[in-house]
Amino acid sequence: MVVQLLGRERESAVLDGLLREVRDGRSGVLVLRGEAGAGKSALLDELAGRAGRLRVVRAAGVEAESEFAYSALQRLCAPLLDGPGTPNGPAGLGGLPPVQREALRVAFGLSAGAAPEMLLVGMAVLGLFAEAAAAGPLVCLVDDAQWLDLMSQRILAFVGRRLDRESVLLVFAERTVDGAGDGGFAGLPELPLPGLGDAEARALLERALPGPVDARVRDRIVGEAGGNPLALLELPRGLSPAELAFGLGGPGSGPPPARVEEGFRRRVEALPADSRALLLVAALEPVGDGPLLWHALRLLGVGPEAAAPAEAAGLIVLGAPVRFRHPLVRSAVWRAAAPDALRAAHRALAGATDGGRDPDRLAWHLAHAAAGPDERVAAALEDSADRALARGGRAAAAGFLERAAALSPEPKGQARRALAAAAAHLSAGSTARVPDLLAAAELGPLDLLQQAHVHRLRARAAALTGRGAAAVRPLLDAVRQLDGLDPAAARETCLTAFGTAVRAGRSDPEALRLVAAAAAALPPGEEPAGMLLRALAGWSTDGPAAAQPLLARALAARPEVEDPALLGAVVDAAAELGDLGAWLDVTDRAVRSARATGALSTLAAALPHRAAALGFAGRFAEARALLAGAAAAGGGADGAGDADRAAVSVLLDAYQGRERPVLATAERFSAAASSSAGEHGPGGAGGPGRLVAVAALARAVLHNGQGAYAAALEAAVEGAAYRDLALYHWTCGELVEAAVRAGRPESAARAREELADWARAGTPWALGAGALAEALAGEPERAEERYREAVDRFVRGGLGGLEARARLLFGEWLRRQNRRARAREELRAAHGAAVATGMAAFAERARRELLATGETVRRPEAGESVLTPQEARIARLAADGQPNAEIGAQLFLSPRTVEWHLRKVFTKLGVASRRELDGALSGG
Repeated sequence: MVVQLLGRERESAVLDGLLREVRDGRSGVLVLRGEAGAGKSALLDELAGRAGRLRVVRAAGVEAESEFAYSALQRLCAPLLDGPGTPNGPAGLGGLPPVQREALRVAFGLSAGAAPEMLLVGMAVLGLFAEAAAAGPLVCLVDDAQWLDLMSQRILAFVGRRLDRESVLLVFAERTVDGAGDGGFAGLPELPLPGLGDAEARALLERALPGPVDARVRDRIVGEAGGNPLALLELPRGLSPAELAFGLGGPGSGPPPARVEEGFRRRVEALPADSRALLLVAALEPVGDGPLLWHALRLLGVGPEAAAPAEAAGLIVLGAPVRFRHPLVRSAVWRAAAPDALRAAHRALAGATDGGRDPDRLAWHLAHAAAGPDERVAAALEDSADRALARGGRAAAAGFLERAAALSPEPKGQARRALAAAAAHLSAGSTARVPDLLAAAELGPLDLLQQAHVHRLRARAAALTGRGAAAVRPLLDAVRQLDGLDPAAARETCLTAFGTAVRAGRSDPEALRLVAAAAAALPPGEEPAGMLLRALAGWSTDGPAAAQPLLARALAARPEVEDPALLGAVVDAAAELGDLGAWLDVTDRAVRSARATGALSTLAAALPHRAAALGFAGRFAEARALLAGAAAAGGGADGAGDADRAAVSVLLDAYQGRERPVLATAERFSAAASSSAGEHGPGGAGGPGRLVAVAALARAVLHNGQGAYAAALEAAVEGAAYRDLALYHWTCGELVEAAVRAGRPESAARAREELADWARAGTPWALGAGALAEALAGEPERAEERYREAVDRFVRGGLGGLEARARLLFGEWLRRQNRRARAREELRAAHGAAVATGMAAFAERARRELLATGETVRRPEAGESVLTPQEARIARLAADGQPNAEIGAQLFLSPRTVEWHLRKVFTKLGVASRRELDGALSGG
């Protein structure tokens, strides 16, 4: 029988509701948040009791183990790895696709192999949970989530955001500090645990008091406990009525959790020395391995009799595994231990650890047992860092390397390891430690190549912390140092600087000139980075027309793009040329490769780039699905994909006539740029100037769609005030249309000339844009010819969105020429394409024009689409013959969730099999 927790009826009801849902086949996730002692662990215990016959797996974060990559995740997943092998039972690892199975084995150190990316491990864990739940609902409980190692935290948050129809319940208990968690589970449903109400607090206190207490003293205790359940139970413990008469605590005693921990510390200090040693060794051994604990205690000369006082004090339970009564006991023991006692405990645990089976834990204990520099231990930590990197644990590797640097006896080794630790921290996305580690590295002897890498890492850290333009100059310092030492690395670094300068845009116009000058001084290279650098630098110095042949040559090589910086350069080159085919091709290959290898950072960059290309192709539903996938994949360790996702999203919103989100996002972009430029000034950190251009372009598209040409012209003029790579020509196209309709022929003429220059690129997009500008603002007698040419070019280039707009403009022109029958043909085509793609404002504009020709067109009703966007995407992939596992991998869903969505699709479309999907989707 499960006892209801006092004062937690609301929280218990929420958890009961989640259990009902998981029994009904749905999944759920919840983060219990509250201060230490709020009852999070007790609620997890209650939930486990209420689960009944459901399968329950548990793990907890431990502060002392937060450096070990995947450690908590492995403990949680360990019971699920080996399925029973029965026909209807869960298959464990064996039920996963081979690439996911191997990724999980490598991450857990069960086999050797290339470091798996977080995305692949996340999909593997999602699949593992789904397989385990195949035989019955699964409940996963994670206590002390604030102490999870970084990789476990990220993977479990990833899984929590994707649970759907797997019959899995995932509940975290996270300690808050000053009312807030650490943000690792941001976006997941949460349930805060406030303090108990006055009546419940009094009732709970009555259970803890040793005897009758004066009512005034009881009121004071209730007030000082602040509704914290553990404080109400623990603060009076061990105090006499006389002591209670004076109240609890005093000036500066701190919040209730701190006082509870202090109470635990006092109880620990009252124990015999051997019992304190037992508690300390147990606090440093997070797995709760009883045999290992007793082995270490024997090395300290501590016998089994030391356990009785600790158990009698209610601090520890010596079972399998060894458990502390509350996480605050572990914290109190660890924090109160003297340095020499800590070193002795670590030394004993090192002596008890099997180095062949667990070399990393051995190295970690040896490191904390060392009283001073020790090359042998430092080398062992370096080996542990290599093993952590092989499992994909960049944060763990950084921790090992940082400790190895501190224990290095020689300055040269210390500098080398500090530099490696800085690189690992940067790779893990934890930039805060990078400056101090680079400064430590510079204290030692560094060769010229190492010095160059110091500059390179410092600049990259600046870029990742939001000071983009400020990173250009340090990156160029690194370029100068790398030149002659590693020319290829110099060109790659210079290409990174170019991309950073492009994104700084009008916030720091000098940056591009500096990068171009640095690029010109480097020896040319025929590798992809070298070719792109030469072409893009030529664009900056010699102008777009002169750069076009070099850009085309770089794209013709069809480079493989596994690096996000190189991918960005290739996309910029394709967009500047108007080569949608190359843009689609390179992003398709990048997305496929990243999904196959689980390269999360590349995928986070590639998905928005591909979504943008699909938008210009008029495939808005697919573009939206990819953006959702990009958000699901996350922005990588540094979150670099966030701005790209927002930029593409606002452009899609503009084409689809979504006024409110466009104006809100545009205002946010402009405000961010203005704020940053105001703080730093010219040549300083700089603002995201490219986002100003995106905001202006989005407003111009939106207002042109609405027929608000004066507003569109104002936005387009703002956007075209600076020649942003790729964006400039798109903005000129909007400017011509808006200026002609707003009666500003001089503005239209200048933009038309720019587009005529762009047309020399010879791509369908550039030629079509040039022809359309000529039709709008060129010689009137050639307008029809140029409109036809524009439509033809856009059709040939697969530019569905631009084709629809060109037909709309052509139809409008024909109607004004009183050629109504011919106008209807173009306007019908424009209206149909705009409706099909979701370009609502342009569809409405075409409808109004059709009405003017005498043809009635019904407005499409909201919600006409039978399928949701997610269902439509799954249906299309299934119609293309992709199995559930592959669909799930693309959309970051478990195969079982894909199967559930497909059943809904079949019902909605009235089909019985995948073979019928294609016809149903096409309306056949």
